[in-house]
Amino acid sequence: MSRRWRWWRDEDGAELVEFAFVLPTLLLLIVGVVDFGLLFQKYEVVTNAAREGARVAILPGYGTADVTARVNQYLTTGGLNGTATVSVGAPQALSVGSQCITVRPVTVSYQHQFLFIGPMLTFAGLGSLADKTLNATSAMRDELAAAACP
Repeated sequence: MSRRWRWWRDEDGAELVEFAFVLPTLLLLIVGVVDFGLLFQKYEVVTNAAREGARVAILPGYGTADVTARVNQYLTTGGLNGTATVSVGAPQALSVGSQCITVRPVTVSYQHQFLFIGPMLTFAGLGSLADKTLNATSAMRDELAAAACP
């Protein structure tokens, strides 16, 4: 009887059982950090693409097709192969002191798909993490000299 009692009280392998309980949570945390890091990297590329598009939009002699081409070129160079929605706004006059400047906004939308977290949550039956649309808007002022406001 004492041998069986010692066997039940033996703690050999307890660390392995505890590690087996903690490992899935640890892996989910690591994969989540990687997935959201990729999301943030793509967001930065989309933000810079909007900035590049706004720069082209305010230059004289360039149209909407040139802006879209530059944004798509920047996205491709940044490693984003999907298609983005580019919208070029109408020029807007802003009052700065007693002067008026013209700005032209450019908005870029890009659909991001989660690589790890979304499929894992769906597989585990914990719901789903839908794709995220990354939106970035940038507006730059016209390079022409500011004029007096009406």
